[in-house]
Amino acid sequence: MNEIFDLTIRGGTIADDTRVFEADIGVIDGLIAAVGPNLAAGRRDIDARGRLVLPGGIDTHCHVEQRSGMGMMCADDWYSASVSAAFGGTTMIVPFAAQHRGMSLKQVAHDYAALAAEKSVIDYSYHLILSETDATTLDTDLVELIRSGITSFKVYMTYDQLKLDDYQLLDVLAVAAREQALVMVHAENNDVIRWVSQRLLERGKVAPKHHGVSHVVLAEAEATNRAIALSSLLDVPILIVHVSAREAIGTIAAARQMGAAVYGETCPHYLTLTEDAMDAPGMEGAKYCCSPPLRDADAQEALWAALKEGVLQTVSSDHAPYRFDASGKLPFGDATTFKQMANGMPGLELRLPLLFSEGVAKGRLTLPEFVALSATNHARMFGLYPRKGHLAVGADADIAIWHAERETTLTSAALHDRVGYTPYEGMTITGWPETVINAGRVIVEAGALHAERGSGRFIARTAPLPCTAPRPLSPRGRFFRALADDAAARTPAARTPEARMPEYGAGYPESKPHPAELHVYPEAPLE
Repeated sequence: MNEIFDLTIRGGTIADDTRVFEADIGVIDGLIAAVGPNLAAGRRDIDARGRLVLPGGIDTHCHVEQRSGMGMMCADDWYSASVSAAFGGTTMIVPFAAQHRGMSLKQVAHDYAALAAEKSVIDYSYHLILSETDATTLDTDLVELIRSGITSFKVYMTYDQLKLDDYQLLDVLAVAAREQALVMVHAENNDVIRWVSQRLLERGKVAPKHHGVSHVVLAEAEATNRAIALSSLLDVPILIVHVSAREAIGTIAAARQMGAAVYGETCPHYLTLTEDAMDAPGMEGAKYCCSPPLRDADAQEALWAALKEGVLQTVSSDHAPYRFDASGKLPFGDATTFKQMANGMPGLELRLPLLFSEGVAKGRLTLPEFVALSATNHARMFGLYPRKGHLAVGADADIAIWHAERETTLTSAALHDRVGYTPYEGMTITGWPETVINAGRVIVEAGALHAERGSGRFIARTAPLPCTAPRPLSPRGRFFRALADDAAARTPAARTPEARMPEYGAGYPESKPHPAELHVYPEAPLE
């Protein structure tokens, strides 16, 4: 190669989602131009000897500059959230443009995109949150946004201000099937939670620990099963987000074994914290309240096993940055009940360090598995691969250089979000990303930020891999897709004559289970 590299990273140990190897990386115009031994010197060289060279992380579930259903605004805007992500080794975030009741989805997306373009220091996209299913939302706005590169959206089965009923969920799933978009599902049974909560409140049981009691494991398991059943009617892929309990894991595993296109995500707080944290003195337990709630040590072990076995494919932060004051966790001070506090915990900056320390450093995960769970599977799941999520020629030069043995004691003061506390205060972890590169730009080095506000790029996404991977569509799926819409004319999978409004009831072909290790997806050519 005659061109001079803009940047060369030398002598590091590189890991992708399938292997670990020694090589240099050469970067030109923000892209990886070469991966191999003894590359020519670049305009700038980084000595990575003794370091791990990994793909920059992708966080596909975080809440940024978003108002909750209860009307509470996140502490982090696009600037502080993207800075915090960068210091934690993440080079792309995909938070949510949230449609609340009565809002125009198109306007919500337009306004959110403007905020991101003005402030983000790293690459970004966003999902949509749907709370309305009127004709304008589903038939016009949602379709236009999907076709513009916003190829995923989230629905809630709980929270009165956001939840959709089963009829509405089927309408949404039908659009996803037709447009090849991925539906993310917050799966908890709203009526179970409401029933338990009301009886706790009537008996004066209002402390933070009762949040966990009200969000009983069975509420998560039942809603997970129902979401899978609804999606199976149309044979459309779904992602169950923030899985927390053994029962939900078992439901997902069984459905996948039977051939259902269901995927799962979990978060570092479920892997590292347990429900007893909500029973801290006074109102301190509010810092640890999220939905679904923290579970017990048995659930933690089940989650680690599910990641290892490929039942769950991604680890996201679910960063929900609410301050420990009247603006977030304590709207009524010490009189705040568990039903009145903002749900969620901060974790954007610590997602990767926690997963590395508890996973790789403790022998629960291999390096390739860590890369898959933190970057590659996110890219494939959400229409970013092969541009993002791996270190190969032609991909964006999104790179984190890690000191694998560095020990760090976590404190809120050392982090870059605006929450004012961390649920991991005082925990000592092993491994830290010391140099972070986004699209060839060194944005974090030696503890300092080198990126300007608004320098991040919007990344339009293609159809998610779960929606495009070859798999047989069942007669049931063909029938109900056609019933929901003119599938024969509008979906690539149903253009053959035999797919036109099939007769239902002729039986199903034998289901084929998905691969157990879903961190190894089918390879796609790099274009």
